[in-house]
Amino acid sequence: MTKIKAALLGYGTVGQGIHEVLHEHQERFRTLLGKEVEIVAILVQNPSKYRDLPENIVVTKDFEKIITIPELDVVFEAIVGEEPALSYLTHALEKSIHVITANKMMFAKHANSLLEKARENHVKIGFEATTAGGTPVIRTIEQLLQVNQVEKIEAILNGTSNYILTAMSERSIDFETALAEAKEKGYAEADPANDIDGTDAFNKLMILSQLIFNEQPVWNKVEKTGIQDITSTAIQTAQENNEKYKHIAVIGKEGDQLKAEVSPLLLSSSHPLYNIDGVDNAIAITSNIVGTITLIGPGAGKLPTASAMVEDLVDIFQNGTNRHSTYPYKDQAAV
Repeated sequence: MTKIKAALLGYGTVGQGIHEVLHEHQERFRTLLGKEVEIVAILVQNPSKYRDLPENIVVTKDFEKIITIPELDVVFEAIVGEEPALSYLTHALEKSIHVITANKMMFAKHANSLLEKARENHVKIGFEATTAGGTPVIRTIEQLLQVNQVEKIEAILNGTSNYILTAMSERSIDFETALAEAKEKGYAEADPANDIDGTDAFNKLMILSQLIFNEQPVWNKVEKTGIQDITSTAIQTAQENNEKYKHIAVIGKEGDQLKAEVSPLLLSSSHPLYNIDGVDNAIAITSNIVGTITLIGPGAGKLPTASAMVEDLVDIFQNGTNRHSTYPYKDQAAV
């Protein structure tokens, strides 16, 4: 039986999750694709560090050793930051290798060039994991857009900030205590700034904006407010009014203009995102025919993100054309 040869760029939480899912579900891949999926190489920062990996897997910090592997089919990218991820994926596409990414910062800015590069080289890009982790919002929107016209998106797109606000509300603790708890449980990074100030949610919102509206608002005109100034007193007052603070990303058309914002909002109990607690993400999609539908699921973590990326793998190798490589996308810069 022929195999699909895959490489992992990064072997942190997400990379380990991809490896685990691929290893444990080979029978399913044989059923769906008629092939097994084999990880042949992993890019890491420190190759000498012990990892419980088969000896036949190339473990290296040299990307050239990976990209020159004969008949490499697909690259999973699970690196933090814009570079070197962008350069790596561009190189892979130029060599006609499919790519699957979870890198929202990089993809929000450079999707146009990557998608165009994929079209030029007749390969595909999967990016489901860039927006809501294991929640299949990209595929849902693609299906919804066939007849429905999406009018507005309201979303909880960051599990860290949602966990902090939930902990403050449910247990009457202050922001700093909730943040420390989130770090202890592994829900927050050592430097959680991008999560709590709204940057992570903003990047995801820009990807959704382009998918839905074929454009993005001017980045520096999007209001972005974090949750760090929400006090225990404010949380308590909200509870007394049967309301909750949620860190909400919103985008919609007002006339011919796109209006977007990421900020903590007070939601009433009738709002579809009111009961989304803990580390879950959720997206309320309002369209002209179906009305409002809400997708809920785990937004981050090893297995949810790996799930989204592996589903992209199946989509790429099952279908002769890739929906993810078709919509218009303009590069943006946070100027």
